[in-house]
Amino acid sequence: MFTLNSLKNVTRPYKARKRVGRGLGSKLGKTCGRGEKGRGSRAGKKMRYGKEGGNMPLFMKLPIRGFNNARFRREMDVVNLEQLDFMFQDGETVTVDSLREKGFISGPSYGVKLLGKGELTKKLKIHVQAISDSAKEKLTNQKLDFKIERM
Repeated sequence: MFTLNSLKNVTRPYKARKRVGRGLGSKLGKTCGRGEKGRGSRAGKKMRYGKEGGNMPLFMKLPIRGFNNARFRREMDVVNLEQLDFMFQDGETVTVDSLREKGFISGPSYGVKLLGKGELTKKLKIHVQAISDSAKEKLTNQKLDFKIERM
C-alpha cells in the first residue's frame, strides 16, 4: 500500500528559466537573444506556425502527393478455429450474431474472418464473411459445413 511518505518524485528535474538582460558578458544581454529590430524583437509578438516572414511557407511549396485509403478501411473481426472449439457446442451455428451473444464481438462489426490456428473437434455450421486458406483446408479435411457470405 502506498503512503504519502513513500512516494517518490518521478518528474524531470526542475530546469531554471533563462535569465536574460544581465549584461553583455552573459551572452543574453542587451537585445536578450531577440536580434535587432522587427516584429520578433517587440514585446507581445505572436507568430503562426509555419510562417516564414515574406516567404511562401514551406508546407505550401511542397506538392500534395498520393491518396491513402486507410480511413475508409473496414476491418473484420478475426476468430481462430481453437476459439470456436472452446466457445461452441456440437451442432451450433457460427455467425456474427452468435459470436456477439457469446461476448466475442462488441461494437460495430464489418464481418468475421476465420483463421486456421488450432484444431476444430466439434461439428459446427460456420457462416463467415472471409476465411483463410489454412482454415479452409482444415475444414474440408474434416468435411465440416461452412459457408462464405459476401457483404
